[in-house]
Amino acid sequence: MTVQSALRRRGALERVLAAHSWVVYAFFYAPIAVLVVFSFNDGRQVSIWQGASLRWYRQMLDDPALLSALRNSLIVAVLSTVISTILGTATALAMERFRFRGQRAYDGLLYLPIIVPEVTLAAMMLVFFIQAFDILGRLTGSTPNLSLTTIILSHICFNISFVTVVVRARLAGLDPSLEEAAADLYASRWKAFRRVTLPLIMPGVLGGGLLALTMSLDDVVTTSFVSGPGSTTLPVYVFGLVKKGVTPIINAVSALMLLASMTLVFASLVLQRGGGAAKAKPHKKEAMR
Repeated sequence: MTVQSALRRRGALERVLAAHSWVVYAFFYAPIAVLVVFSFNDGRQVSIWQGASLRWYRQMLDDPALLSALRNSLIVAVLSTVISTILGTATALAMERFRFRGQRAYDGLLYLPIIVPEVTLAAMMLVFFIQAFDILGRLTGSTPNLSLTTIILSHICFNISFVTVVVRARLAGLDPSLEEAAADLYASRWKAFRRVTLPLIMPGVLGGGLLALTMSLDDVVTTSFVSGPGSTTLPVYVFGLVKKGVTPIINAVSALMLLASMTLVFASLVLQRGGGAAKAKPHKKEAMR
């Protein structure tokens, strides 16, 4: 086989692989593009284009039930993200910087919320809350109900694992000599963490926080299991609308949720990948303060 024939075969193979890639991309993203386009459709028919309009976006903003679900989603997402980011960062530091009894077992348990199917995790959380509420009812005489609090606690449960994984990846690439230098300059552990470690891992912390925010805003299964009256979030509300029949307002809501999710995921990736160029360079005097 000549060199020219080998090059022709290689070129043909590359074209086939490129065409296959475009087909895969079209399979995944064409429905999303159609949804976004038809969210601007003026007609009531979901699949028939009748002119461009912002009608369904305006109607969405005039729906009190939808706005209430959006408010619940933001409350749950913000609170669960802040708490899980703090706990996840502390967990990552403990796993990477310290050694303690049962660490391997704890490390394995830490990944369970990521590995276990979401419906299984949701069922376990529901059973846990039912048992906990039963015990509280016997002790206090009043039994709590499922609410935004149970949703927040459930989101914290699985978000801690995602934050920990991201922050640990950042810590694994951190030069330990920087922290040792701060200790040699008589900086306390807290000052060394605040002035050296935290600025260096901040891209990972922010990236993990944005990932947790995205997971919380998009969650349907776990939220639907542990939500109570008056605590419906936006994804659960949209899922309820779909069961009644697809309407154009669903396209508008889904398009906005898609935009928010893509923005958060993109920001998370930028922070995780581009954080290396913006690493803090602590001065010796800063470590001593």
